Amino acid sequence: MNIADSITLDEKISQVFLYAVKAVLCLLLLVILAAILWATLKTVADLRAALSLSIHDTLKHVMINSLTILALLEIFMTTFAYFKEKRVKVTYIIDTVLVVLLTEIMGFWFKEIEVLRMVLFIGLVLSLMAARILAIRFSPLRFKEEA
Repeated sequence: MNIADSITLDEKISQVFLYAVKAVLCLLLLVILAAILWATLKTVADLRAALSLSIHDTLKHVMINSLTILALLEIFMTTFAYFKEKRVKVTYIIDTVLVVLLTEIMGFWFKEIEVLRMVLFIGLVLSLMAARILAIRFSPLRFKEEA
């Protein structure tokens, strides 16, 4: 076996690996999309039962379910971006975490929460916002455009 044959074998192994990754990502995208559709339909279906509750409880139910669906949508966008661009965008990951954290904070409106925990959550959100700004400011694509 010479060097040319080993390079060809390495390329074939890489191609098989890339096809396997694409297949798994396609399956993951389909599962996430099905989950988003199911969650949306379930939220709409549960709305009739939620309407018998107080307006406060109904809005809480709809708001938390909607924010959870948005978090799933952010995960979908992160996976799709990896599938398309062959890299993970930090901004998408930060956006996903921010949506999940904001969902939790919105849930705090409807229950008693200790002040220290709320301050920690707000600090985490502010630090993630700063990280997102830095990720945009120092993006590799931005450096390519400036060069």
